[in-house]
Amino acid sequence: MRALDEHAITAWAAACVHSLEVLCPAINGINVYPVADSDTGSNLLHTLSGAHARLTAEPDTDSAAKALSVLARGAVLAARGNSGVILSQVLRGLAETAGTVPELDGPSLAKAFANAHRAATDAVARPVQGTMLSVLQAVAQAVTDPGDLTDVVAIAAKAASEALEQTPHQLPVLAAAGVVDAGARGLVAVFDALAGVVTGTETQISHSCEAHTHTEPDAEQAPYAWEVMYLLEGVADADVPVLRRTLSGLGDSVTVAGDGSGAHAVHVHCADIGAAIEAGLRAGRPSGIRVEPLITPTPIEPPSGPDRAVVAVVHGEELADLLREEGFAVLAVPDHATPSVEEMLGLITERAAGHITVLAGGESLTRAADDAAGHPMIGDRDVVVIPCASPVQVLSALAVHDAGRRANDDVVAMAEAAAATRRGELVVAAEESITWVGRAHAGDLIGFVDGEVVLVEPAGAEPAEAAMGVLNRMLAVGGELVTVLTGTAAPSGLTGELRERLRAERPEVEFVDYPGGQADAVLLIGVE
Repeated sequence: MRALDEHAITAWAAACVHSLEVLCPAINGINVYPVADSDTGSNLLHTLSGAHARLTAEPDTDSAAKALSVLARGAVLAARGNSGVILSQVLRGLAETAGTVPELDGPSLAKAFANAHRAATDAVARPVQGTMLSVLQAVAQAVTDPGDLTDVVAIAAKAASEALEQTPHQLPVLAAAGVVDAGARGLVAVFDALAGVVTGTETQISHSCEAHTHTEPDAEQAPYAWEVMYLLEGVADADVPVLRRTLSGLGDSVTVAGDGSGAHAVHVHCADIGAAIEAGLRAGRPSGIRVEPLITPTPIEPPSGPDRAVVAVVHGEELADLLREEGFAVLAVPDHATPSVEEMLGLITERAAGHITVLAGGESLTRAADDAAGHPMIGDRDVVVIPCASPVQVLSALAVHDAGRRANDDVVAMAEAAAATRRGELVVAAEESITWVGRAHAGDLIGFVDGEVVLVEPAGAEPAEAAMGVLNRMLAVGGELVTVLTGTAAPSGLTGELRERLRAERPEVEFVDYPGGQADAVLLIGVE
């Protein structure tokens, strides 16, 4: 087949439905919260069945563009679950790229795959690696040098299958359960069906891509949260981001996906059903409201190794990268921003552990972590938040973390290390203010120790001199280790000069520095 026309698209939709009818029980069996719905296979099948039914009932589909548009519209209207909503956006992305063309050749289909990835990712409030989005990304990247249509669909199917195999390596909860991502498994079937229609053959899937099933628990489990979904009409484009933020404050797995003609499929996992529906009522006209219980599935085998994890939430991407290199899961939050409930829940629930210790590198971050720790979506996990007023205290806590220690003892050791670390800051004043040590003007350098202003240096003063002033006050009561995090405004060579001056004045003190990436501070200083 040289091009994809409306007849091939109809055949593809039918092949997808057939494949998912066969795979549905197996896909349902590999659901692992928080990356899957309660019945992912059924949700994908319902979404595609609705899309196929709408396409076959539509008399005026005399081009690939029209067929894809009808298919996408039907998918949005029939979408169930997070996986179904994402799949509807894949079809919408294909339709948008097709425009008005009568058929799609290899290069145009490759371009459509890239747009499908963008559309699906944009619909998700918090994209997660190791899910359907990872498969879409792999496909989009694999077809950047497209050939004819047969080459494109074969490359896409192969890339999707290989990306599916990697999903357990991208999400700890999948690795712990010994499964691939359920939604991604269904999406591979969709790409395989397309390759089969174009080439006239069935794509053979490697054994490692087959779905694994869970052993069902003996006792009936009570739901810990709810999956809320509805179709929303009459919502203005400007109100969609507001709706996403509102839903992200209630739970996770938030998607708000449009069909291109004004309707949106809304999906969220949350504990407050009424609040999720009320958010839709404020934005538009909800209909087709569905609520399903969420049950924590039982893994085939319990996680190997310690059933606990340490995670951190900090300001500064460079600091976050530093912690990730040490093997910790980290949520990097922009300066002056507060993480959403969904972001915090993702940081906690994506760990394959029953005991989670959260290190929060700031007062607002600690409040956000405390809110998430008590959220019903946490389920039966034991979450402990260690408050840290500064990122330097996070570093101190992680320095004494010992995975071989009892969980409670480790928490106490980290909390004591954080509390024992004095914290200092050197910032540039944004406006005029009155401090305990005098008036500060915009552009002045202000030094803080444990939250109190200790010096004000006029604009143009040497940052190294001001930093040493802060350090000397901190070291006046003793100290063995100085840790410095440099902000984006730190001049080049500042830490080198501090190192030399400290070596000359206090040779007994050890000095280490790292890039922090904070935009609101020149330096963050810790003394232990």
